[in-house]
Amino acid sequence: MKRRELIILLGTAAFFHAPTHAQDPGRIYRLGILAPGPRDNRGFPAFFDELRRSGFVEGQNLQIDFRASVRAERAAEVVVDILGSGVDAIYTAGDQLTHAVQTATRTVPILTIADDLVLSGLVSSLAHPGGNTTGISILATELNGKRLELLTELVPSARHLAALADPGVIAPDQLRALEDAARVRGIELSVYRASKPEEIIPAIDAVQASGAQALNVLASPFVYANRQLILERMGALQLPAIYQWPEIAEDGGLAAYGPRITGVVRQIARQLAKILRGAKPGDIPVEQPTQFELVVNLKTAKALDLTVPPSILARADEAIE
Repeated sequence: MKRRELIILLGTAAFFHAPTHAQDPGRIYRLGILAPGPRDNRGFPAFFDELRRSGFVEGQNLQIDFRASVRAERAAEVVVDILGSGVDAIYTAGDQLTHAVQTATRTVPILTIADDLVLSGLVSSLAHPGGNTTGISILATELNGKRLELLTELVPSARHLAALADPGVIAPDQLRALEDAARVRGIELSVYRASKPEEIIPAIDAVQASGAQALNVLASPFVYANRQLILERMGALQLPAIYQWPEIAEDGGLAAYGPRITGVVRQIARQLAKILRGAKPGDIPVEQPTQFELVVNLKTAKALDLTVPPSILARADEAIE
């Protein structure tokens, strides 16, 4: 049985065998959110909508303490402040912010979206997370190689590609594996790093200066939070790029392959609803996305004077005219 199928099976079994809980009438539930980006990021409307479907409505029985654009170096003090407000749970994203929350509390439930919750040490296992943390493993780094493959198809003449990496998320051995995969295809891959907003433009400018013909934007919460800055600079420099979330291609990126952010946040909202009703996070299996989409923006391709190969169009779940 494949790993993803096993996790889905375990999650289904846990759902049907878990005791039912109901929210207390008249109670106000308090949720703390540490976000790497602003509240108007695309995923949050879907997150709050899913909570409403589960009976938790902001302004009625749900109070939100939202901290936007939290940087890793400030996470510790922000977490302490949030905990002081007496939250029932904390929702965050990424390894760094989640580790900061775990350091501050071992009792308040933590929900997180991260690359691999087991590999990063955030939980003890997928089926039985233990402790006070659960969430969604999006396994983004496993898909970075697939996106590299798609990028070589999108720009078949390219012999020099680049990758934009958040060093707080992408480990050196993962970058070496990506470089090796490119080398097998006879392609040089140069890696450029950015972990702060002010580092993004210089990194992308360095990509162009290097002569790289296209960019693989490696997934991270930081990258998603700053996607508009990346899209604008890539457009100004007329550089093709591929991204993780399909929504980024819909926002103007050339192409994207991965799960939808709206789908992932709905998954984690359903987990949160179980916790607010009394379930323990350590008993809720870590989930993975169940659907992955390839989206190609033909308008962006035209602006780049790029012809999308029929092989890509045939596999695309959505082609934006």
